Amino acid sequence: MWNKITRMFGIIERYVPVRLWGCSGHLQTIVHATVGRTYCPNVMPRRIAARQEDGATVTWDVYDPTGPSQFSEDYTIAVCPGIANSSESTYVRSLVSLTCSQGYRCVVLNHLGVLPHLKVTSPRIFRYGQTDELHLMLTKFVESHPDTKLLLVGFSMGGNIVTKYLGEMTRVRPDNIIGAIAICQGYDAVAGLKYLLEWHNLARIYLFSMTENMRSVIIKHKEALLTEEVKRKHNIDERRVMSAATLPELDEVYTRRIYGFRSVEELYRNDSSANYLHNVHVPIVFINARDDPLVHPDMLSIPQAFVKTHKNSLYIETEHGGHLGYYDGGYIIPRAVTWLDRTVVSLVTALVNNQ
Repeated sequence: MWNKITRMFGIIERYVPVRLWGCSGHLQTIVHATVGRTYCPNVMPRRIAARQEDGATVTWDVYDPTGPSQFSEDYTIAVCPGIANSSESTYVRSLVSLTCSQGYRCVVLNHLGVLPHLKVTSPRIFRYGQTDELHLMLTKFVESHPDTKLLLVGFSMGGNIVTKYLGEMTRVRPDNIIGAIAICQGYDAVAGLKYLLEWHNLARIYLFSMTENMRSVIIKHKEALLTEEVKRKHNIDERRVMSAATLPELDEVYTRRIYGFRSVEELYRNDSSANYLHNVHVPIVFINARDDPLVHPDMLSIPQAFVKTHKNSLYIETEHGGHLGYYDGGYIIPRAVTWLDRTVVSLVTALVNNQ
């Protein structure tokens, strides 16, 4: 199958970063985190909500096609955003706008606790490898669109969630899933966080930023997440939550306790997609950049090894691009539609044509 795809696109469009600053993974990552995307036409969604057994309210946004489809069948792209992100993140809106203009429907998961105006209804927020919310969204969506075919796209943490979800043996997944794309994921949280705790390549600064993003979500929903009952039940010290300097520290004093893990390492092993890859059987594409400051190059051996033994898989590695940046074209100002967005559309179309 993938021989057909790579022939069709000539191993996908060649990535040429912005001339002046695009070869810096740090600048690519910083621009992505601060500016996002400039191509974000307004596409109006329908917001859907459903409750989980523990009372958590899961929401997702549905975007109908804005352009004609080239296919006779119905296709939906299901997007799982990165850490502390949602359908309101600019890079997600950019991809949604582009894919909808190509005739695809999109459905985007909003991670628990991320939407600024929506209160949490259970004493927990999103987790690095928690797949329950994605499963709920997909099963509910398929109930209302039984004839659609699903293509899953995950960014960073969302890429880990998508991959793990496809490899979980305990899941009864919708039969509608025909393929997936995982972008800039880290694969192994145990090994990856050891690298992020180092100062090499400024990794610890990025870890600090991720920790603050996570803590800000907890603080925003403090009234529901850190009640006296919750703190007593899970043995949580609020002062330690507020003073945790790194994600492992925050996960030790909060996340692993809320979810009932005996240690942070047990939590990370459970949540790492690398431990579920061998059970993934649908066609899947992995995309990573070697200069991604959040994903150490050693982690890239995981998808490299996987594609050698799985025919329905493809690994795309670029020298530059940073973490979810992939700004290209021009000398200073990048193209409005990034190489990453264009490549995702090409890959989705290839998956549809070659199913």
